[in-house]
Amino acid sequence: MASSLTCAGVVWAFLSFLCAAASCVGFFMPYWLLGSQLEKSVSFGTFRRCSYPIRDESRQMTVMVEQCGRYASFQAIPSAEWRICTVVTGLGCGLLLLVALTALMGCCVSELISRTVGRVAGGIQFLGG
Repeated sequence: MASSLTCAGVVWAFLSFLCAAASCVGFFMPYWLLGSQLEKSVSFGTFRRCSYPIRDESRQMTVMVEQCGRYASFQAIPSAEWRICTVVTGLGCGLLLLVALTALMGCCVSELISRTVGRVAGGIQFLGG
């Protein structure tokens, strides 16, 4: 397979993919904030949470749900700031994946990535990061 990428371009493509993968894993994991509540360890990220309290109306008390899961809806995310963070981080991860996969395709297809396309892709990565 022919490639128009230089050695630095190939290294950039693979590092871009590793960076995009790490960013996406970090986005999907619910371990952004760690703490404890009701003597149980809790953690949550932008749209996932683990070990969270809910109100049990039948027993009139708060109980801990000891499992990980997503919020029921976008509006169930606790604050507007966390909603904005979810959207912005998700868009950034999407941009990083788009550029990384295009760069990896450039390793296999000749004349896919020119100097101008490489510069534009670097700018998109800057925005995504």
